Order: sequence, then C-alpha cells, then structure tokens
Amino acid sequence: MTTDIIEMNNFIVLIEQSNADKTIVQKCEIDRDVVGFAFYGSGNVELEIKYENQSININNTTGIAISFFSNSKVEFAHTITPDKPLQSISIFTKIKNLDTLPDGEREMFLEYLHPLLNPEANFVKGPSFYMTPDMQNAVQKILNSTYTGTTRILFLKSQVNELLAHFFALLSIEKSNHINQADRDKLYQAKEIIESNISKPPTLNELSKLIGLNNNKLKKNFKEMFGIPVFKYLHEERLNKAYELLGTSEMSVQETAWFVGYESLSSFSNAFYKKFGARPNEIRQQFFSNKS
Repeated sequence: MTTDIIEMNNFIVLIEQSNADKTIVQKCEIDRDVVGFAFYGSGNVELEIKYENQSININNTTGIAISFFSNSKVEFAHTITPDKPLQSISIFTKIKNLDTLPDGEREMFLEYLHPLLNPEANFVKGPSFYMTPDMQNAVQKILNSTYTGTTRILFLKSQVNELLAHFFALLSIEKSNHINQADRDKLYQAKEIIESNISKPPTLNELSKLIGLNNNKLKKNFKEMFGIPVFKYLHEERLNKAYELLGTSEMSVQETAWFVGYESLSSFSNAFYKKFGARPNEIRQQFFSNKS
C-alpha cells in the first residue's frame, strides 16, 4: 500500500493506493470535526461508515465522489480484496479553518455544503455523484504522477485544487436542474444497466424501454444529472473497468480489450492512453511490479 499525505493551506490530502493478495479491512478514524471529500479512481472497494450504532455501506466505489461531515466518533473501513484494489484521494479541512478561506471560497462552502457546516449528528452525508470525465482525469493524473520531490508536491496541489473546483461546479449544476425524483431513480437505473453490460450494452432505444423513459428525456436528463452523455459514460466505464482488470486479473491486454467491448486492440490502446496517459501494458507492468 502507498499513502501520500500532503498539507496545503487549510487542507490535508491523503492519496491512497493498495493491492491486496488476500482480503484486508483498512480502518480509519478522524480525530476532530472535519468536512471531507473522497474521490475514488479505478480501484473498487467496499466502504463502510459506522457511527451512533448505524452503518452506511457503499459497495461500488469506482468513479464516485462523496462529501461528508465527520468527527472522532466515526469509523471508516475499506474492504480491499485481490480483485478490488483501493485508489482514493481524500481531502479534509477543519470546520473552523473555513473562516480563514477567501470570501468567495467560504461562500461556496456555505451555499452548497451548509448541512455539513452545521452538523446535527456525528456523521452527515453530503452531496455525492459519479465524477465527470474532467474529475476522473484529474484523479488519474494524481494517482499516476511520476514527478518527485517539490515538483510532485506542486503538481499534486494543482490537481487537488482542480478536483475541488470541478466538485463545486457540478454542485451548481445539480442545484439548478429540476429533474423529479421518479426520473432520477430511472436515470440511476440506466447507469446501473450500463455498468452491468459494458461489453454488450443495450441500444439507446432498448435502454429507454428498460427504464421507462423516452429517448429525448433519457439523453437530456442523463447528461444534466451526471454531466456526461449516455454513451460517453459507457466509454468511460469501459476504460475504468479495463484499468481495474489490468491490475487484478490474469487477462492479457487483448483479452481485457475484448472483455470491455473493444474489438480493435489499437483502438483500445489509443483510447486508454488518451484517458490515463499510459498504454495498457504499462499499467499492467506497474501493478504487477508493485506486487512483487
């Protein structure tokens, strides 16, 4: 397991990557009142949050961003298995530190995260959503950075600031849309269908019938809610799954490409490089060299 801890202005940043030969449970406790953000890359772990005799479970963390208030009475536990590695970037700040932020930044926290700044429990879950391609790219740049020393710190700080900027930008979009709850549920169902059928996805017409939402509404509302068109989302999911498989399975690069729905190895390799900045065989070698 590798963990980087970076202090930047009023924030503490944890960058964690872990591959396990056997199932392990990694626990984390926070010793003060904080507002936190967590961004999960291609690694896919199970997350359990325990507090006040309650438990919240997130079973599919790949590609999600979450926000929360937490204190010393809350325990976070990641279950990491050989086929479910951990890749996460967590950002924390003490509530009292927000008073020292520039006026514009402090106002953003107050407008979009008010329940987290005025918590009524030991843990309060804030907005969470699937990351946009820009957010995913920032996460992958952080996780795959080869810079060292002071250059690495400067680079990581810039990418963390970019992540937070994208997070608040997406919150502003969420706040302005007017999709009713019934349609939101159907859109989440569409997302789950895509995730479960990445090698042979339904057509737009088939997906529309499966969730009971017409084509135009599906296309418009999916992009408005998740910040990405339906089949761009499929494209991102295919590459995220490929990244995960290259580090956790015995599949060859060609077999991985076929598994996620690419018939052409060169098309797969080029798309993979465009997203992650490395070829599939380079990522595979990196994963397995870290294990040895």
